[in-house]
Amino acid sequence: MIEQLTQLVKQFGGEAVVNNPAVPNELNDKVLGETQNGIFDALKGIVAGGNADMLSGLFKGDNAKDTSNPVVDMIMKQVAGQLTNKTGLDSGAASGVAGSIVPKILGSLIGNAKDPNVKGFEVSDLIGSLMGGDKGGNSGMASKIGAMLLDQNGDGKLDLQDALAAISGGGKKTSNSGGGMLGGLFGKLLGGK
Repeated sequence: MIEQLTQLVKQFGGEAVVNNPAVPNELNDKVLGETQNGIFDALKGIVAGGNADMLSGLFKGDNAKDTSNPVVDMIMKQVAGQLTNKTGLDSGAASGVAGSIVPKILGSLIGNAKDPNVKGFEVSDLIGSLMGGDKGGNSGMASKIGAMLLDQNGDGKLDLQDALAAISGGGKKTSNSGGGMLGGLFGKLLGGK
């Protein structure tokens, strides 16, 4: 996930940081680095705090790039605070950078994780990175997040109707959210690539 996050910071950093007159040129690299660290730290904090609901909320629809989403707002504030504390940017500039870049990065990061057509990056990669690769102690958290992502009809439980909806695309979610992942999983289990 770090590699994908680095690419997204570079992709969106030009406008938000490099071409931003509120950010002195000598601070560009530091601001980009701390933005990346801040996003990763915030996401890891959500997972470490056992807040599966918050993380799964980012996976629903386009919530990850919606600045009115409380989770996105919290991450923007955390990144802004980190930029102020670690780079010396004034709070206004730091908030401007965070408000400009964080929703775009989260939207792309989560969108890529949900999209079965994006090779080399899956939801399991994202969750695994946020859990620090700890497969044992956080398996309950991973299961809870997985269940939330695959709950096709939004009834709060995984059952046969969710599986059928995921395969047929008949659930509330698009095929890029749970259904595409479930179809990909079945494909892998049945010998597909």
